[in-house]
Amino acid sequence: MIPEKLLNPARKVEALLRQHKINLTQGGEPTLVPIQPEGAEWSITAVGPTKLLYAYAFSEMMTATRLPGSAIFYSPGKSYPGETNPRWVLHVLTRKDGQPLLQLPEHAQPVTSAAFAKLRSALGALLKVESRWIRGQSADAQVWVLPLDHDGKKFVSADWKRKSLTLLTLDAPAGLRLPLNEVPEGLSRRALTLELKEGSIAIFFPPLLQESFLALLAIFQKLLNSLDISQVRFQGYVPSDEAGVWSKLGVASDPGVLEINIPPCSTWEEYASWMDAIEECGRAAGLRSIKVAGEAELGTGGGNHICFGGPTLDKNAFFTHPGWVTSILRFWQHHPSLSYLFTGSYVGSSSQAPRTDESARSLYDLEMAYQYLESLGRGDHRQIINETLRHLHIDGSGNTHRSEISFDKFWNTGFPGGDCGILEFRAVETLPSAEWTSAVGLLWRALAAALLAKPFHQPLRDFSGQLHDRYFLPSFLWQDLESVFTHLSRQGIRLPLETFRQIWEWRFPVLLETQVGTATVTIRKGLESWPLLCEQPLEGGSTSRFVDTSIERIEITADAPVTVQVQGRKLPLSPFPSNLHGAGLRFRRTALYPSLHPGIPPQLPLELGVTKGQKKLLFQLQAGQSRFLGPLPKAIHSPGRECRRAAPSDVTFDLRLP
Repeated sequence: MIPEKLLNPARKVEALLRQHKINLTQGGEPTLVPIQPEGAEWSITAVGPTKLLYAYAFSEMMTATRLPGSAIFYSPGKSYPGETNPRWVLHVLTRKDGQPLLQLPEHAQPVTSAAFAKLRSALGALLKVESRWIRGQSADAQVWVLPLDHDGKKFVSADWKRKSLTLLTLDAPAGLRLPLNEVPEGLSRRALTLELKEGSIAIFFPPLLQESFLALLAIFQKLLNSLDISQVRFQGYVPSDEAGVWSKLGVASDPGVLEINIPPCSTWEEYASWMDAIEECGRAAGLRSIKVAGEAELGTGGGNHICFGGPTLDKNAFFTHPGWVTSILRFWQHHPSLSYLFTGSYVGSSSQAPRTDESARSLYDLEMAYQYLESLGRGDHRQIINETLRHLHIDGSGNTHRSEISFDKFWNTGFPGGDCGILEFRAVETLPSAEWTSAVGLLWRALAAALLAKPFHQPLRDFSGQLHDRYFLPSFLWQDLESVFTHLSRQGIRLPLETFRQIWEWRFPVLLETQVGTATVTIRKGLESWPLLCEQPLEGGSTSRFVDTSIERIEITADAPVTVQVQGRKLPLSPFPSNLHGAGLRFRRTALYPSLHPGIPPQLPLELGVTKGQKKLLFQLQAGQSRFLGPLPKAIHSPGRECRRAAPSDVTFDLRLP
């Protein structure tokens, strides 16, 4: 259920968008993992032995509880260099008019060979094509192949002049294992396949236009009900929704996670309802949006990108409002909390979502580009917006997809799916609860509406060294987020600050909180920009690039002056937000191969001494522990030399510096 504290500001946001005659669609890509994620498929690889089973369990729970009458289609996905098998996606298709797209008998009886034979013999008559079935030679299933296409008026079947085909040896549906190179030249190579395995039938659709696809699905609906067959899974190619018939939920294989792609939502309430449904159905399928490592609770490691666009390309307001686009880009650049507070533990220039000022592009180039777009008059400017920004919103290697605000799907007509008019915000991770995830989605939408109503024109901000110093620490990020909320409140949009404080507390967990005399000392986990290393040879002759995750950053704050020492070295404290005294500290936690500075050993256990007057306490962070232990019964001596920092203006000290 959506709480009232979010509904009230959401309604103000929608009213503001209506006032400016803007229909802004919002999409999302939350990610899920099993309660006990095991194996490479739940850490680094996209596919594995259990991921598809979980995907079906989630999708079937969706159709049973939230999307009755839907059809689930397994479709082939992309192949990436270095990945043995292609990825896949389950499409859950639901009619927009509320009518069922597919309804099968409810019993769960296994399909017999006799019933399978009846289905095959009856199908040709319903399709009104000549029966040209070809037996597929497969070691573990009965497979039949029917060449099938549509000529715009009717289904047709080409004569492949074969009685049997030996399927390719791949870990894939029969429809993807056809030796199409053996089909005679000049004939259509599209085919329908039926596969009987372990009492269930897999039906693979060839590539068809939407009208033909729906006609074929209706034929199977009639035939399966007449034969009382319910154990069926549909596979194949799902066409684009040219006629606006269905909404599509995607459940996709992605490295380490299941990625859920929701349909575009016309309001935030619709978006929040999807987040609730995903949480509920995920829980029922044994999935959740967090990982647990010891005592620490972490995100899934996958993203939850937020996508803004329009209901159609002709009604996409970004194309005709280039100043709105630059207003958003300028505001996000001014507020590091939007870049770092809601993303994963990996931030910075080599992360999956680097800021524009982290990607080896000068503020001069960005400012020139934004000013040019702001000078444009009325009209459809999609082409020039894209050409102006796509070379700037990239990562350090020139990748347009890996950018905090990506134009990869805006108007890149040379790439499949690149012409959708979408602004994609990638620095967002799935959070432990649907309410928190929805709250972040509302913050993004509220800012988009506010920046439309009152454009943000301030010049880009040169953070210099502060970006990877202060803004990698929790206190400064919270201070920045408060300024974002102040900006919204000036336009009458007041989001529940306590909800975002809870997210902040979870994002930056307490490692130590203790009383030393009259001072309360708190240590929280901070952020770190882990560097990308050079190419490393792998078995088989390929190469890979690793990230050095050996460095960790913490924030130490006190609400009264105290003396702090680390490993016997004095750690000076500086003025911090909220009248605190604080410092950041970087130290080496591990020394895995490969990593930078291999000669510097791990700096654990980390000994922290705090003195306030006559009160002296010692704490210790040990390897494998997520919290400091103590106080320990050990004397604290006068501190030796001071800890060092990279620059005099920094508030973060690096324990690796001698």
